Amino acid sequence: MPILLFLLDTSASMNQRTYLGTTYLDVAKGAVEVFMKLRARDPASRGDRYMLVTFDEPPYGVKAGWKENHATFMCELKNLQASGLTTLGHALRTAFDLLNLNRLVSGIDNYGQGRNPFFLEPSVIITITDGNKLTHSSGVPDELHLPLNSPLAGSELTKEPFRWDQRLFALVLRLPGASAPDSEQLGSVPTDESAITQMCEVTGGRSYCVRTQRMLNQCLESLVQKVQSGVVLHFEKTGPDPIVVEGEVCPNAWHSCHKLIYVRPNPKTGVPVGHWPIPESFWPDQNSPTLPPRSAHPLVRFSCVDCEPMVIEKLPFDKYELEPSPLTQYILERKSPHMCWQVFVSNSGKQTDLGQPFGYLKASTTLTCVNLFVMPYNYPVLLPLLDDLFKVHKLKPNLKWRQTMLRSIFMITGRPTFGIVFYIYIYIYIYFFFLKFSDS
Repeated sequence: MPILLFLLDTSASMNQRTYLGTTYLDVAKGAVEVFMKLRARDPASRGDRYMLVTFDEPPYGVKAGWKENHATFMCELKNLQASGLTTLGHALRTAFDLLNLNRLVSGIDNYGQGRNPFFLEPSVIITITDGNKLTHSSGVPDELHLPLNSPLAGSELTKEPFRWDQRLFALVLRLPGASAPDSEQLGSVPTDESAITQMCEVTGGRSYCVRTQRMLNQCLESLVQKVQSGVVLHFEKTGPDPIVVEGEVCPNAWHSCHKLIYVRPNPKTGVPVGHWPIPESFWPDQNSPTLPPRSAHPLVRFSCVDCEPMVIEKLPFDKYELEPSPLTQYILERKSPHMCWQVFVSNSGKQTDLGQPFGYLKASTTLTCVNLFVMPYNYPVLLPLLDDLFKVHKLKPNLKWRQTMLRSIFMITGRPTFGIVFYIYIYIYIYFFFLKFSDS
């Protein structure tokens, strides 16, 4: 169920008129209505939830939140007036706090137990503003700053105010007032150079510099396509580059990418299904009274050493398609669909800074996309053991197999009785499950 939150600039400057004869606020209201009509073409839109937030002082900025229905949303949108300051930072904080209101209660963020991509609440925040100077009651700030303190319980567990399934997009209206532009730019709409642009990019979104009505319609069509179920990860290369073929140009843009992975819902239930978490970037300390704060987007490091992909018949795995990026383009251009690159989360293991692999990146057989395979933590050790359990021992392991399994657990945890996070318990669960199964 995607959440579509519209953040509308209601500062006094939105009263200026455009060459269309309407005000910027009128253009913004019309854009929301057009977006909703375009989105309604998709059958998946039946589960959409719409929210409306403005630049008004809290708590009056929230016009339609969790409890308001569609009729209330449309009524509040129609009655909006522009008569305030450009308090973009406070308005963005209000929008993120509204989206995060129920997350701690629902347990969707799964703090301290790994990050489950299939536990998500995909949200798209669409800000419509004129891009004028930021203003505040205390002055005119040069940069966009979001208030650090949040009244929400548990907000201290994430460093940023947003989460990995929330992306910010901005329509920055630059329509002239005197007359229509002489010529319209063809092709993609450029990124705007206002204060909100960097914030959009940090969340995995982008801004649009809108100069004409035609460009606005083009942006709305593009935004409708951005309503996807997924989470944003930060991929970063670790170790040496792969061997470069002579004459091949290898720019470094693929070394670090901040992109979405698509989390497709089950076609039968409409709900995503998964099995394995992405590890936390810390080792749990029994003596610590609190969990360390995590980054909104996990930093996933990939090694460029070619490996054979590993799967076994009876163990499930999770597969997520990566959004197109310089990284996916580089992997596809290598034309190696039968090789993979292992992925890690730093500080997720006891013995090494890099941690153990939890999956791998691999091009599809048809070389049309790149997928992230998420497996049990340290799967190169676990999978051969389980394969032997099924094929060699027929679910009746001998003493040597049991000792090897316990040794692998000890290698990860550092001590047999250490309090460990969820993805380590997977090992213990599988171990005792098969022992019990074999004894019955």
